[in-house]
This record gives sequence, structure tokens and C-alpha cells, in this order.
Amino acid sequence: MSLLVIENLTKRFGSLVAVDNVSLRVEPGELRAVIGPNGAGKTTFFNMISGFLTPSAGTITFGGKDVTLVPPTRRVWSGMARTFQITEIFPELSVYENLRVAVEVASGYRLSPFLSHSAGEKVHERVTELMGMGGIASKANRPVGELSHGDQRATEIMMAIALNPKLLLLDEPTAGMGDQETYDITQLVRKLHRDEKLTIVLIEHDMRVVFHLADRITVLGEGKMLAEGTPQEIAANEIVQAAYLGKAAA
Repeated sequence: MSLLVIENLTKRFGSLVAVDNVSLRVEPGELRAVIGPNGAGKTTFFNMISGFLTPSAGTITFGGKDVTLVPPTRRVWSGMARTFQITEIFPELSVYENLRVAVEVASGYRLSPFLSHSAGEKVHERVTELMGMGGIASKANRPVGELSHGDQRATEIMMAIALNPKLLLLDEPTAGMGDQETYDITQLVRKLHRDEKLTIVLIEHDMRVVFHLADRITVLGEGKMLAEGTPQEIAANEIVQAAYLGKAAA
């Protein structure tokens, strides 16, 4: 059974059709990239999948259940986690504290000021595990706001992982990064996909990242689906080349 099924998804803002009748299926364990020029409707598409926008038409099924009208918080608890274009972290808190907040919420403690000794140990173990997984253990006690953009993004991604998602949605995870940071985040995403067996859907502008990571690619243009296929199929697609890749590669 497909983990995520999107059928004829449409979003209208008055006379503007931002997403127009888009359908796709994401299988368990897949890493799917969604690409397209600016204004293609990618973030609007993500906002509907994650529940921040209500579709004008179409359906979203996650884990076999219709979640089209389900609010974002309930989607999170059903196993859907998301990051944003602008990094969402607590800049004044340390890396450890940011992850502790996420782990306590995921564990059902809801930021309780008093945890039992055993509960506190479990939280500490999980935070330590996440910092190691994200390559940010050496920055554990540093305020996240002082870190590089790449380390802030890694912290945000690991906060999403703390929620134990079945599906991770990443909105432009390497935006604004230099080559080394882009490489580090790409390696982190690959690790989460390969080692943690996570199903991941990402929006990304950097074609190096897309073709390095994705199992399949969905291409949007002016709100419509232009093409869908493997990286090899997308690279050879003349419509995609004319609309996007050809110009980017020139």
C-alpha cells in the first residue's frame, strides 16, 4: 500500500490556480523530490500535504486514511513531520535543549517541569542518539542561534526526526548553503533515508542534490505536473529541459 496518495489536488486563490489537478503516489521507503521553477506551486503543494492549507479540490490519503481535512497537529501524531524553508528552531536554546523539547513532546510529556528519573534518562538517551545521528553532538551546549546555517538546519531536521515520523517532508533543506554545508545536509538526508528507512519527500532547487538523492522526481510548472519519473528519465525529458533543467544547466 502506498504511504501517501494524492489525487487531483488543486488550490485556488481567487482566480489564481496555484496547484492544478496534481496526483502522485509515494511508496514506503521512497525518497521523492519535487522540483520546478519559482512560482511552480511547490510550497503550496507541501502546505496542503502537511495541512497548513486546505485544498480547493482533490484528496490526500496518508497511511490508508483520508487526511484531506485533518489539521496539521493530527497529521504529525499520525506520523507526518515537516521542515520549512525558513529554519524553525529556538535560537536562544542550545542544540541539546532544542532536541529535548522535541523528544519530550514526542514522548507525551508535553514539557512537564517534573520528570521521573527513568523518564529523564530515556529523554537524555534519545536526545544523545539524535545528536549523534545528526552530526551535531559536538555543539550540544551551544545556542543554536550562534551556529552555522547548516548546523541549524541539521538541528531542525533532527527535531522532526524526534517525532518518529513515517513520512518526512523537507522544504528546500539546502537553501542558502555553501558547497560544504550542502554536502553535509545531503549526506544527512541520505543517511536518514538509507539507515533509518525513512520515507522522504523534499522540495529542492539544487539539481546536484536532487539527482544525487532522489529515487523518483516530480516536476511542477505553473501549478501543473509536467513530468514524473526516475532521475534518468527526468534528465532526458525534453519538456522538463525546456521548462527548467536545460536553462539551469546552460
